[in-house]
Amino acid sequence: MTFSQAIRFSVLRELVYARQAEYANDPNKQFFHLQNAHVLGQESTYWHTYVHMLMLRWAWCNRVLPEFTGQLMRILGAASKTALGWVPRGNTGGANVSPFKVMPIPANYAQTIANAKKRVATWEQ
Repeated sequence: MTFSQAIRFSVLRELVYARQAEYANDPNKQFFHLQNAHVLGQESTYWHTYVHMLMLRWAWCNRVLPEFTGQLMRILGAASKTALGWVPRGNTGGANVSPFKVMPIPANYAQTIANAKKRVATWEQ
């Protein structure tokens, strides 16, 4: 089992919430949930890159040019740097935050991430 597999359910839950907010025409809430998915999945190259692509889509649909251009650069970084462990833990992933800024991880997400890592470690034994 990989971290990507272990954290999948938690990331997908946030993405479902983001989609529900999109259907409810609440772009701020939608982006909030995309940020949560980013925090949860940023140690997985797949989820990290995928969430940045969804943030890019959000920026395009909501016509937020600074976010759009910021996400283009973040997609490249997520795809090329995540596997090397070069991610600022807790960073919410939006263009309004430096892509290098480490941020505190909310306790519930830190526990979710720790549990996913524990499942990976148990699987590998």
